[in-house]
Amino acid sequence: MTQQSEPRTFVLVPGAGHGAWAWRHLADLLRVSGHRVHALTLTGLAERSHLMSADITLETHIQDVVNIFRWEDIERATLVAHSYGGWVVSGAVERLEGRVSALAYVDAFVPEDGQRGYDLLNATQKAQVEEARARGEASRAGPTSAALRIQRAVDAAWVDAHITQQPLGVSMDAVKLPGARERVPLKLYVRTPLFPQPVIDAVLARCQADAGWRTAVMNHCGHDPMIDDPRGLAALLEALV
Repeated sequence: MTQQSEPRTFVLVPGAGHGAWAWRHLADLLRVSGHRVHALTLTGLAERSHLMSADITLETHIQDVVNIFRWEDIERATLVAHSYGGWVVSGAVERLEGRVSALAYVDAFVPEDGQRGYDLLNATQKAQVEEARARGEASRAGPTSAALRIQRAVDAAWVDAHITQQPLGVSMDAVKLPGARERVPLKLYVRTPLFPQPVIDAVLARCQADAGWRTAVMNHCGHDPMIDDPRGLAALLEALV
């Protein structure tokens, strides 16, 4: 951690099946360094799982992020996305231009204009979605710690005890991205290759080839580096200045 770094505001957006709980260790480290931290739980997940509904869409989750900026009077924030959260953050930035000074995508999707989450799901995930829809359900199972490649057994047990269902509707709508994301001056992509995902590998390659992005690879982490190595991830986020 960089103890002498200027205090900043971080907004942390979780991935599929996750909630604010997943950011706990990272958020604690950032707060100890004097930063203001907002770790979100998106509608229908974790402590908001009682709100699960077939009406939850990507727009619902985008509005979750926009609203935290509005009601907490957030300006000049570093907005951090994990995994599925990349869809949410990409959409939210379009409504927060000028209020986001840096973006960090942590093993996250970086969608292009007009893409749907469903189109980038793997075969197993698509089958889960279709089976759940056929049963008239509003959600599918969240990922297991084994699938996420959580590195320590104690952390794996904690993750499995906290993962909740993921709303189906968030994957079905196309994201609209006129270009605000690319105008954010500081952008970081963090890859954790112990988690196999060809779509995310392609995102990393795209970012590495783009001078507008910084990249980092955390070779010792699974898909959740905020759990496997929160101190290392915190250092990368603090260096995004």
